Amino acid sequence: MPPQIVLWGGFGVFVLAMLALDLGVLHRDAHSVSVKEALRWSGIWIALALAFNLGIYLWYGTDAALAFLAGYVLEKSLSVDNLFVFLMLFSYFNVPSAYQHKVLSWGIIGALIMRAVMIAVGTTLIQQFHWVLYLFGGFLIFTGVKMLKQHENIHPENNPVVRLFTRFMPVTSTYHGEKFFTNLNGRYFATPLFLTLLVVEFTDVVFALDSIPAILAITTDPFIVFTSNVFAIMGLRSLFFALAGLIGLFHYLRYGLAAVLTFIGAKMLLSDIIHLPIALALAIVLGVLGLSVLASLLFPASIQPRVDTPEIAPES
Repeated sequence: MPPQIVLWGGFGVFVLAMLALDLGVLHRDAHSVSVKEALRWSGIWIALALAFNLGIYLWYGTDAALAFLAGYVLEKSLSVDNLFVFLMLFSYFNVPSAYQHKVLSWGIIGALIMRAVMIAVGTTLIQQFHWVLYLFGGFLIFTGVKMLKQHENIHPENNPVVRLFTRFMPVTSTYHGEKFFTNLNGRYFATPLFLTLLVVEFTDVVFALDSIPAILAITTDPFIVFTSNVFAIMGLRSLFFALAGLIGLFHYLRYGLAAVLTFIGAKMLLSDIIHLPIALALAIVLGVLGLSVLASLLFPASIQPRVDTPEIAPES
């Protein structure tokens, strides 16, 4: 049996087993996730990622291991910034804390499927058409510059997916337990919980447009790209609950991420002229992110963003 089939098959079994353990055993009953529980699981996921990284080093070698670590750090860092958006979405839709884990869990399943498709398409395009590297590089620089000017304004009611969905499917004005859909007087309604999930999925697609090209700038090995993404995403729920009350402290992280995306975009554009070792690229990424976190802690923000309350049409 070819080694690649063993690797992909074994990793697929691992992901399915962890999802089954999470959804079917550990979180079968809805409950509020404590900071202690979140920190414990965050530590477990980081440990698993590092153990897998060691396996990559033993199987593939130093360059592949560094590429995995760089991809994991990059995706994890982008996720921290994106967690703030999830926090605002939960606040906007007034999602009870006991149901937030379910939304993130199903959101992650959708994210894994979409990331797999996007990675397959991205790696194929780069292998078939070298000029796609320049397209991705220019897009990352554009995203980095845009991120510097971007302000956090969450208006899900203007989301095109939400507007299209609510045109064909009525939504209840209140939550019905942890149900995504409910039957009222013989008519099916979506609940605000499903509407939240819909926005989370759409938001992740937007996030992936930044993170996937950024990781492809480091390596085009689909196994390294996908596994680094999966480990970062699978630990996203625990990270959210661990940092939910502290996300506002990292207000300069956005600037660090903007600089990192711009750097990686430039690396892509100059890939035929300058070959930057993965170890040096990883050191630059870690250095920039570390400085942005340090600046956030030394110079705390005094203004907190505002989140508007939702207006959901009542069921009839």
